[in-house]
Amino acid sequence: MRPVPVDVSPERFDELVDGALDQIPDELARLVRNVVVLVEEEPPAGEPADLLGLYDGVALTERDSQLTMNLPDRIFLFRRPLLEMCEDEEDLAEEIRITVVHEVAHHFGIDEEKLHSLGWG
Repeated sequence: MRPVPVDVSPERFDELVDGALDQIPDELARLVRNVVVLVEEEPPAGEPADLLGLYDGVALTERDSQLTMNLPDRIFLFRRPLLEMCEDEEDLAEEIRITVVHEVAHHFGIDEEKLHSLGWG
């Protein structure tokens, strides 16, 4: 049976995202450069409707000295799917944290297979 979606305001959702970002260890956070985290209501067209997050950028492991970055890499969190999969705010905060870690890992070049093997899939 599917949980009853948690209902939090967009402002509270943003606070939970900020909290998840604050939990990234300082030694890793210092290595994240030119990345913005954005909250969207829905995943983009063509993506699964239950997609929780998405990294849009060039992983650090795939950059070379010729690559100059003007625009930041982007991490998207999708509000509706996250709300729909969670039963309460505590559950939501944990899923946001997992999604943030998952997408930041992509920034560092960690692929889906490795993330799943580490329990962050």
